[in-house]
Amino acid sequence: MVTADVSIIPVGKNTTSESDQIAEIEKVLKEYEGKLTYKVHAMSTVIDAELPVLFEVLEKVHELPFKQGVDRVSTSIRIDDRRDRQQSMEDKEESVKEKVNR
Repeated sequence: MVTADVSIIPVGKNTTSESDQIAEIEKVLKEYEGKLTYKVHAMSTVIDAELPVLFEVLEKVHELPFKQGVDRVSTSIRIDDRRDRQQSMEDKEESVKEKVNR
């Protein structure tokens, strides 16, 4: 299981709003229910999935703005691939919370 932080920015749209695009991305992510978990944040989406599933999903969500008529897309992806043990995004969040509350 890997954790990825993904931000997709369509370049040259007629509006500065991204909520419609984010809603479309979330629809794609829901198609993979049971194969991944995700959280939509204010500036990116975090996804937990096995690497092959993650790359399949990333390709689909990267292509969405092009299907909506955008000619240029900037996608930023950060992947945390820990191989010594399984750790989800929730595990990582809990670890930080525990340390804050010491």
